[in-house]
Amino acid sequence: MDQILKKSLEKIGIEITDRQKEQFDAYHKLLEEWNKVMNLTGITEYEEVVEKHYVDSLSIVKVMDMDKVDQVIDIGTGAGFPGLPLKIAFPHLKVTLLDSLNKRIKFLNAVIEELGLEDIHTIHGRAEDYAKDAAYREQYDLCVSRAVANLATLSEYCLPYVKVDGMFVPYKSGEIDEEVKESSKAVKILGGKIEDVVKFELPGTDIGRSFVKIHKVKNTTKKYPRKAGMPSKEPIR
Repeated sequence: MDQILKKSLEKIGIEITDRQKEQFDAYHKLLEEWNKVMNLTGITEYEEVVEKHYVDSLSIVKVMDMDKVDQVIDIGTGAGFPGLPLKIAFPHLKVTLLDSLNKRIKFLNAVIEELGLEDIHTIHGRAEDYAKDAAYREQYDLCVSRAVANLATLSEYCLPYVKVDGMFVPYKSGEIDEEVKESSKAVKILGGKIEDVVKFELPGTDIGRSFVKIHKVKNTTKKYPRKAGMPSKEPIR
């Protein structure tokens, strides 16, 4: 068990210190404990957490040089993926975790405290609301999300947070071509440009994954995002 994490991360070119390994292990323990009283994830077994949460979260190194990123926001972070693994692996990042469920925020705050992480904070609320707030709007070099919404909807949640010349990189399943095509109008209206779609299999699994690299090329107009609920009910087509 001791080597599983390090070996798995080496497959995607990430090396961690003993301290970082301790942090990942402590995160897993908290995930197991809290999962008994609230539904955070269906995956709690150590090896599976490593493969399907940690390695998955950190696979973004395939498309982004994380050393050149400063401010990151994770929209709909849930149990902290991908934002928390990114913070542990790349301690220089300033990370914001947003989720609409307060009990998840309580869990995330407990993890942050237990792991002694700095320059990371949580916000409880809806993506549509905080995107209107000047403290968050267009403040981030990188927005990430593993949320399951379709790409047009997700772009409306996420692109308003990205500064011009920053990136929005959603974590998607392997079969993505149709969804990318259907979202191209929304991405453009929101100030983004789809630059690349990178497909791969998670190491040691047959799980297909895709990263969509969306470059923010101009400011998002004030009318977006629309009010809460609209992006999912009526995606921009």
